Amino acid sequence: MEYFKKILRFAKPYSKYGYLNIFFNILYALFSALSFAALIPMLNVLFDKTKKVYEAPVYSSLGHLKDYLQDYLNYRVTLYAADDEMKALVLVIGLVLVLFLLKNLFNYLAMFYITFLRNGVLKDVRNSMYRKMVDLPISYFSEKRKGDVIARITSDVLEIQHSFLSILELIVREPLTILFTIIVMFFISVKLTLFVFIFIPIAGMIISRIGKSLKKQSDRVQKEQGEFLSIVEETLGGLRVIKAFNAESRFYQTFKISTFRFFAYSNKLLNRQNLASPTGEFLGIMVIGVLLWFGGKMVLVDETLDASSFIAYMGLAYNILTPAKSISKASYNVKKGNAAAERVLEILETENPIVNKANAITKAAFEKEIILKKVSFKYEDEYVLRNFDLNVPKGQTVALVGQSGSGKSTIANLVTRFYDVNEGSILIDGTNIVDITKKSLRNLMGLVTQDSILFNDTVRNNIGMGKQNASEEEIIAAAKIANAHEFIAELPDGYDTNIGDSGNKLSGGQKQRLSIARAVLKNPPIMILDEATSALDTESERLVQDALEKMMRNRTSIVIAHRLSTIQNADSIVVLQKGEIVEQGSHNELMAIDGVYRKLVEMQSLAP
Repeated sequence: MEYFKKILRFAKPYSKYGYLNIFFNILYALFSALSFAALIPMLNVLFDKTKKVYEAPVYSSLGHLKDYLQDYLNYRVTLYAADDEMKALVLVIGLVLVLFLLKNLFNYLAMFYITFLRNGVLKDVRNSMYRKMVDLPISYFSEKRKGDVIARITSDVLEIQHSFLSILELIVREPLTILFTIIVMFFISVKLTLFVFIFIPIAGMIISRIGKSLKKQSDRVQKEQGEFLSIVEETLGGLRVIKAFNAESRFYQTFKISTFRFFAYSNKLLNRQNLASPTGEFLGIMVIGVLLWFGGKMVLVDETLDASSFIAYMGLAYNILTPAKSISKASYNVKKGNAAAERVLEILETENPIVNKANAITKAAFEKEIILKKVSFKYEDEYVLRNFDLNVPKGQTVALVGQSGSGKSTIANLVTRFYDVNEGSILIDGTNIVDITKKSLRNLMGLVTQDSILFNDTVRNNIGMGKQNASEEEIIAAAKIANAHEFIAELPDGYDTNIGDSGNKLSGGQKQRLSIARAVLKNPPIMILDEATSALDTESERLVQDALEKMMRNRTSIVIAHRLSTIQNADSIVVLQKGEIVEQGSHNELMAIDGVYRKLVEMQSLAP
């Protein structure tokens, strides 16, 4: 229940629907009991047992309430029908029909209002999860499988929705139905009702024992669902590689093993859950059987109860079975939903280590320089950067070169504050970036990555991500600077063409030029280019390189380079090895040294 207390906060905006649901559930429970009690006068008329009352009875005390109500009903029947039995029968049948109609009307209204609350909670939990997912640092998702996160925002949240409804029924509707029914049963026969109470706790104990392991089994099912969703996500992302290496059968086997485990866990969970209903019903019928024996003895032998009251009493006793079964089912759902709530709250309650300080400033412009001062950083155990120093003056292009794993991309991740440094500091115009709001810091920067990250949307919207409400002219101007306008104009719908999932309808060079256009439209003073041309053919590289040079004019740029031919005009080239600077200078200066940089250039020029 602790997890559901936390989920309850999402119900606050919809509390009015909750109160309306409770109100109509109270009326439903009341009329549910009264509709069965109304069978007594109908049976009395049928068996010709109706006592004729010609004067209105007078209420005396609570102890005689049952006799007063019975006499009053008989008085109304006598007054309306006199000696016409059919007229009396029509009256009492009408009473029964009205009570059952009201019962079902209130049931519908209760369910009508709870729908808004359930779906509202579902919507708000998903919105909160999505916002949290976007807000959490990139490092969080490098440790999580994407499929598991997708499972949490889809099936786990849906499970909470069903469980949430079950709890409301558990708290209000079904217990009240049982309470009102028992009150009416006490009116009919105190002795018989006390006899029923001996059996109800026994039945409850048996049912509760069945559901003890449900939370653990439900947790297994949900985790396994996340596992096979991750396999699906990885398969769709790497379909070309899978087909190229004829690895379809291998991935199919992995998926099959996961779905088999899901099959086994689901069977255990559902079979235990399904045991609730037949167990509850059998125990209920046992109680009914004992009641028939004990009540029959009161009617036939002791003659302390009349037959019509006993038949109505049996109907009321059976009326307890349905809510009792619902309570047992709801308690299972609560245990099952508890596991889902735990998984959802794990994401919602994860602390974001990269947050704005309370007194963080909003920086609107870049004026002097970027300084990395004694920066040390590690992703896990080993340091990627150690005591790293770098100065990037405004208006200059600084290129970072070195072998894979030397820390080039890490510098880009730290400057944009996707990660925080372990030691040292990064300063922009003398202000530590941790003292600047994340939004204003990233507003100063444009990023073009090696992998062109595009979205399943139109060309216009992909470029327009760089600037909200950008005009048509601005988008076209950015595309022209990025050498993208010509190929966009040839697309079926021009700028309104959908480029497919991850932009897969475009070539690598076209995708990269769209990424550059997006950065150009943003028009930031600082550009970070992370191996922006490394995955392109020669023709595409020429077009992209030309676009990059146009974009970098009058801007401060940090260029992470794989192809050294693309950064020969940089103001400063920094050569990295194992997170440390081994050489620094212009292209000509470094070539004259005859060191690491020159060897890298010669190796690339000799490469076919």
